[in-house]
Amino acid sequence: MKIGLVAGEASGDLLGAGLIAAIRARVPDAVFEGVAGPAMVAAGCESWEDAESLAVFGLIEPIREIPRLLALRRSLVRRWRENPPDVFVGIDAPDFNLGLEKSLRRSGIRTVHYVSPTIWAWRAGRIKTVRKAADRVLCILPFEKKLYDQEGVDAVFVGHPKADNMPTDIDVESARLMLGVDGDPVVAIMPGSRRGEVARLGPSFAAAAALLAESYANIRFITPVATQTLRPMIEKQLADAGIAEYFTVTDTYSVEAMAAADVVLLASGTAALESALLGKPTIAAYRVAWLSAFIFRRFGLIKTTYFTMPNNITESPLIPEYIQEAATPEALAKAVSELLDDRERRQAIAISFAKLRSQLALGADGVAAEAVIELAR
Repeated sequence: MKIGLVAGEASGDLLGAGLIAAIRARVPDAVFEGVAGPAMVAAGCESWEDAESLAVFGLIEPIREIPRLLALRRSLVRRWRENPPDVFVGIDAPDFNLGLEKSLRRSGIRTVHYVSPTIWAWRAGRIKTVRKAADRVLCILPFEKKLYDQEGVDAVFVGHPKADNMPTDIDVESARLMLGVDGDPVVAIMPGSRRGEVARLGPSFAAAAALLAESYANIRFITPVATQTLRPMIEKQLADAGIAEYFTVTDTYSVEAMAAADVVLLASGTAALESALLGKPTIAAYRVAWLSAFIFRRFGLIKTTYFTMPNNITESPLIPEYIQEAATPEALAKAVSELLDDRERRQAIAISFAKLRSQLALGADGVAAEAVIELAR
């Protein structure tokens, strides 16, 4: 059995690696090829292009990358038409993968799209594109399957791999000891994994930390750096805010940093789900380039009330969200302070997040593998 794969960014690479391992456990002689990151390569995928080449973000920002991405897509279509896989799996990266899936499907190749586009949040019309592109959609959120069922699209809810992999017993003191953090309270501050995110949110996060340090004498902050290239930028932002002495900056260790924290302040994204699955009270902020924000608002492209994934699943929103100009240092510091000062509220949030975990922990890698293998056969 031969399976073509295209994953976008680090998150897609991890999803792909889990899928490869689960398929190989069921079909030992399966062959995997396509656009892959280091985790997928380690799992046994032949890489024709690095997954990070698809890591473009925003509405306006990716425009300069269009010629390169179109050329890559054409080369993949040509290659797989000449030597077709039994099934193709596009992992996330919908702007790239849906067009690729549509071309491959027209050539008679079965296609799977793994991780539904956020049709419930914005650009709801993309569900028509998905219907044309994918023979099957693998959904990681419980409410997505119903949306596809209503449109006659074959969809499978597989659960979320993060819920399967997050530790269940959090030892806060051990996490603090491992990271060398001895403060009380401890706040994890995570301004993002992309340079643009860190550039837009980092100064506000650092300034918020400075305000908090004025109110809590023994407070400590911990920031896990997503990639080494971001470390100089983050360290400069902390130095400019005069708050560097309060910070422990680590290479990776994002899960441990959140586990060590009383409260987490982060850039809205996958990290918000991770923090929720760890049962951590969380504040989220989000900023895009001003032109992207103008277009989103001017044309009413955003259809969801909440930006963070957990807030769209839990019965009531548990993560305060601060978007664009609302993400001021004063507002962020106030939100963190309110949670630090309310232990009962923090405990109630942890209990609610435990219920979220039970909804999502279905063994996603295995469920997704069964769905792919069934279609391939």
